[in-house]
This record gives sequence, structure tokens and C-alpha cells, in this order.
Amino acid sequence: MIATKAFAAQYAGAPLAPFSFERREPGRHDVVIEISHCGVCHTDIHFVRNDFGMSMYPMVPGHEIVGKVMAVGGQVKKFRAGDVAAVGCLVDSCRECESCTNGLEQYCQNGFVLTYSGYEKDGKTVTQGGYSTRIVVDERFVLKVSPSMAPERTAPLLCAGITTYSPLRHWKIGKGHKVAVVGLGGLGHMAVKFAASFGAEVTVLSTSAAKEPDSRRLGARDFVLTTDDAQIKRVANQFHFIVDTLSASHDYNSYVGMLRTGGTIVCVGLPPEPIQVPAMNIVFTRKSIAGSLIGGLPETQEMLDYCAAHEIAADVEVIPMQQINDAYARMLKSDVKYRFVIDMASLH
Repeated sequence: MIATKAFAAQYAGAPLAPFSFERREPGRHDVVIEISHCGVCHTDIHFVRNDFGMSMYPMVPGHEIVGKVMAVGGQVKKFRAGDVAAVGCLVDSCRECESCTNGLEQYCQNGFVLTYSGYEKDGKTVTQGGYSTRIVVDERFVLKVSPSMAPERTAPLLCAGITTYSPLRHWKIGKGHKVAVVGLGGLGHMAVKFAASFGAEVTVLSTSAAKEPDSRRLGARDFVLTTDDAQIKRVANQFHFIVDTLSASHDYNSYVGMLRTGGTIVCVGLPPEPIQVPAMNIVFTRKSIAGSLIGGLPETQEMLDYCAAHEIAADVEVIPMQQINDAYARMLKSDVKYRFVIDMASLH
């Protein structure tokens, strides 16, 4: 077994504290990664608090993982010791259903395995995430990272990056499209970067006027303060596509009203309340409300390769592991630009 240091929550809502446990010895297809950096996702807070009612404790969060390969199993073909590698939100799936065979493991019809707070395929072992010094993952769920990419700015791509890249690619967003991004946080700032890189004309929709300078720096051409009715009216029926990144409860109807006929709003956040939109608001204009969940392994690798080729990375604030509870408090106040990333050297 592989001794591993980590920070964990012992019960729902508990502060994270030092925790030691053992990773499995690598099997024939496993990759052992020495974690250098792990991004801090808002989903981590949801799981620590058991907001989704599926958390298991003790819990080591973290699913935006980058590090160096320490060792590989005897039948591993894609990786060798010293490679820079990454792990995202999933560490396994059934591998046999239609979704899995089409490279859409995030929609596995028989149940994927979460990087933390999930059960391994043996049905007994609980997965533990990237707020730790090491991780052991089957090579099919490990991704290659270009040595040219800064690991601390790459880590958030494994969730915030792919979560916004995937719907933009699925709906074939590019030149000639007007795209709006709701919320400029960890997800939103990546959505702006990707949509602008793909050639779309991007507008940021935010409740904070202070976000306008950063919106334009990141690639947006326009900014709409959504607390101002006049600004909302100005963009009525304007957008082909809206990426809604909000995880807090909000009214979808004003954003639906900004869509052109035939437009789509895609939800990538997970608000606690159901979406409530009158049928007339979408039926009479053939508008769509859709959802999207991260990306499959092939698309996630495509995204990492695209970022390497186009020098796209997350805007981050690097912290030592010991500041994670303060980081959570700041995240809840939207006090980060735009992703906290833990330097795992602080655990050694």
C-alpha cells in the first residue's frame, strides 16, 4: 500500500484537517501520480457539506489534479515515470454502455466512479480525491499534460475547463455566434476564454459591475449588468447561445428572453431549486434549455491539447493546503480570481 497524506472532512460540514490513509498498490493498468497541484471546485464545498445527500466520510475532496507519474503497472502503454499527468472528476466507468463506448464516460448508463466520495468497482472501497500527495488511477482515466503548461494553471481545466469547453464544442460555437456567459467565476472565466478563442462574440452577464474590466480582459466584447433593467432590454433576443454557470438559485426567464429564436441556454451549474420556465417562453420561439456535464476522456484530452496549442490556462490563486478552510469561506463570498489551486508541496 502507498502511504498518503491529505486533508479530509470527517463529517458533513466539518472543517478540513490533516488525514493519512493508504492508496492501493498499482495494478497492471494503473498509474501512480505524485500530485503537485489540485484545484478547488465549488462542488468540493457541496460534497463536504453533503448538499447532494451522497457524501461519504472521511472525505478527501479534489478532482482537478495535476502531477508527475511516479510508477506504472506492467501493462500501461500511454504513460511512463516522469510524465506530467492529470485526473479529473472520474476515475472509472462501466466501459461497456453506449455512452462509454462513444467516449462519453460522464454519461455512463451504469454509473461512473467519482474521483472522491464514490465507490470503486469492487463496491466496497471509497474513492479519495486530490487534496492529497498521491493518487492511483487506471490509465484510461489519466490524461496527458504538455510539459509547456504551468501545472497550477492547468489543474482547473480538469473540471472548470472541460465543463465549459464541452458544451461550446457540442453546439459547434464559433465565428458568427453571439454568446453570453452568466457569471464570471471559476467556470465563467473559462467559458469566456474558450468562446472568444473559438471566434464567437462574447458578452458577460453579471450582477457585479466590478466584473466588467476582467470580462473584457478575458475576451468579452460586451458586459451587461443584470440588475439594470435597461441593460437587460438592450440584449433582448440577441444571443445564439448562453452558458449559465450559476450554482445559486436564480430566475432563468430573463436569460431565456435574451436568446434569439432557436437559441439555447445550457446549464452547467447545479442550483438547488428546479428550473421554472413557462412553456410559452420557449415554445413560441423554439428556444431550448439544456444541460451539460464535464466531458468524456477523449474530449478532455482534446481540450488539454487545445489549451497547450493556444496558450489557454485558468487564472488562479495558489494556496498552501493549510489555508483550505479560509479558501472555502472566501469562495462562498466569490472572493477569488478565479480558482484556488492547492500547492501540494505544502503537505510534504
